[in-house]
Amino acid sequence: MDIHVVQPGDTMYRLAQQYGVPMDRLIQDNQLPDPSHLVVGQTIVVQYPELTHTVKAGDSLYSIAQTHNTTAVQLLRNNPSLHGRDLIYPGQVIVVRYDGQPQGTLTVNSYAYPFIDRGLLRDTLPYLSLLTPFTYRFNGGTLIPLQAGTLVNAALQSRVAPVFHLSNLDEQEQFSSELARELLASEEDQKELIEQILRAADQKGYQWVDVDFEFVRAEDAAAYAQFLARLRQALAPSGRPLVAALAPKASANQPGRLYEGIDYRLIAQSVDFALLMTYDWGYPGGPPMAVSPLPEVRQVVEYALTEFYPNQLFLGIPNYGYNWTLPLRPGSQARSVNNVEAVQLAWDRRAAIRYDQRAQAPWFRYVDDSGAEHEVWFEDARSIQAKLRLALDYGLYGVGYWNLDRPFPQNWVVLNASANIRSEM
Repeated sequence: MDIHVVQPGDTMYRLAQQYGVPMDRLIQDNQLPDPSHLVVGQTIVVQYPELTHTVKAGDSLYSIAQTHNTTAVQLLRNNPSLHGRDLIYPGQVIVVRYDGQPQGTLTVNSYAYPFIDRGLLRDTLPYLSLLTPFTYRFNGGTLIPLQAGTLVNAALQSRVAPVFHLSNLDEQEQFSSELARELLASEEDQKELIEQILRAADQKGYQWVDVDFEFVRAEDAAAYAQFLARLRQALAPSGRPLVAALAPKASANQPGRLYEGIDYRLIAQSVDFALLMTYDWGYPGGPPMAVSPLPEVRQVVEYALTEFYPNQLFLGIPNYGYNWTLPLRPGSQARSVNNVEAVQLAWDRRAAIRYDQRAQAPWFRYVDDSGAEHEVWFEDARSIQAKLRLALDYGLYGVGYWNLDRPFPQNWVVLNASANIRSEM
């Protein structure tokens, strides 16, 4: 796989000639909304088929997979134009294998809201090991239901393990220190909540459990780890692993409300896995910068590895960017953008995309119709490749995307080329 950065004068026809790959293959692999709209600085992923199969009457993905000693799900990954479906026709060329070897193996998780577009879900399920509907909540010892049956069933049908997700979000959609504190102060409430989690997991078909408490108070750090340990013990007979999503700390004593109640050492002894939420350095209320700058991500991973084993850790990867209006004003908030939308915005505003080598992230500036300047940071094939290499270089167990609700076709192509995807079913 190569990643081409668009230069002035590039067209898809010229790139096809340059790399010796059919133009329709480039367009399909990159899922370009309009192939004539190439932005200087945009990435184009180039793959080189090593083995293909021309569909004959009576073929199915399953029969093609058997013929070539692979799996139907791997054929779906290799052929994103199938959109996750076994809908093939005679004469169609299916890629069985690409040139090059993946660097390693990863378990791939992604979070998704229950209202995710069903077509987008179908497109991306082949690339997942785990799917985590967001989110169950609680009030004291009472679990608040989540209508995620469609996602759970879709995951199970695709042999993707669904994950039960519990957070301390309150009715105002805020992570609540007080909500966490009330639960952690009552062993009786914890016992009742754990029983309801187990019952819901059994009834709905969840195969893993993920807990994401944020802004836990420093004085509640030990109680939080104890709650996780109780939950893990309760899950053990069913064989369900427990994951804790952790604020991205670079040291044990890192100050700040987000970090002080999350004790990596205690939590490492209380869970099976941890997801490092290595994103939001660039955030809506802050200055323009990369959402997930690689040096800062590396610092978090290296600290986490002093408390966890590599095969306990998932690296968090953002599937979004932000658009800031300049100059920054008190109380102003950047607007969230998806990565495909960011490239389209650069085209609309005739802005060239730049790449920050330190952060390993793309960005650009433009002026809107009112004369206001904007700065946009997002993710592209290069930045995703850098994060996946980091996870693989450190031997981490997997990666976790926040979140699946935004389309980003290039991400899945780069993931498929970079790693074998572990099945958790």
